[in-house]
Amino acid sequence: MTSRNGQRGENKMDFLGKTAVITGGATGIGFALAKQIGRAGARIIIFEPRENRLREAVAALKSEGIDAKFFIGDVARPEDLEALADFAWAENGRGDIIINNAGISGGRKSVIDMDMAEARNLYDVNFWGAWHGISTFAKRFREDGLSSAIYATGSENSLFNALPSTGGAYVSGKHALLGLMDVLRKEAPDNIELGIIIPGWVKSEISERQVEEAWDADDFAKVIFKQMQAGEFYLVSHPYNVVRMEERWAEVYAAFDKYAPRHEGDDAADVQLWVERMRAAREK
Repeated sequence: MTSRNGQRGENKMDFLGKTAVITGGATGIGFALAKQIGRAGARIIIFEPRENRLREAVAALKSEGIDAKFFIGDVARPEDLEALADFAWAENGRGDIIINNAGISGGRKSVIDMDMAEARNLYDVNFWGAWHGISTFAKRFREDGLSSAIYATGSENSLFNALPSTGGAYVSGKHALLGLMDVLRKEAPDNIELGIIIPGWVKSEISERQVEEAWDADDFAKVIFKQMQAGEFYLVSHPYNVVRMEERWAEVYAAFDKYAPRHEGDDAADVQLWVERMRAAREK
């Protein structure tokens, strides 16, 4: 399981006999993960607003011998996620794993010109929808103390701006989701495994353009599922992402080197070290 300092412990994630609940699970990355996890012996519950797509996906999963069910709802409605959790516990005895995968695209306008209603709609699904799912299931996981897992689907846009321009609502929401999961892994009880899925360009309905160079969702899911089984926190895929990350951080490091270089005693203002000192003082 994940330790409180954010490092992975010795235990690997076992999906056999568990119930995995996947929001946005009828298509794209969610459906591809449902197949991978179901083939490993887990029972699957998928969730989204479109009943026809849910029925199609469940039929496809069942054709492979996977125990699959669906529940209709919208992640932007907290009450729908509470109902989803109730369904998982009533139908399967428990929901052991929640994958907060539902997401939408859009808002391809500049930050200056973006319609705020459209921006809030993106956040309601991509960020608040994930937070609703995390909170709803984590409270139950914390209460029963059993082995559990929480995943969220971020993006390469959680790490840098992959878009040449525009997309401020989408990119900032994915940045926020990474921050949320990073805080959660330091707060969550030890019985909860945590991970953030970081796709690059993957073929799915959320992609505004379908191009040959984008990864096939099933190929992507195979790469991610291996990391789930290994208990990793950062679940990564597209190798070229490191180039964009290095570009961003090279600029940040250069600014520090020029205007805020390291010096003797600079650790006095570090928040984490200050907290450690205060804890140590209280324990004396």
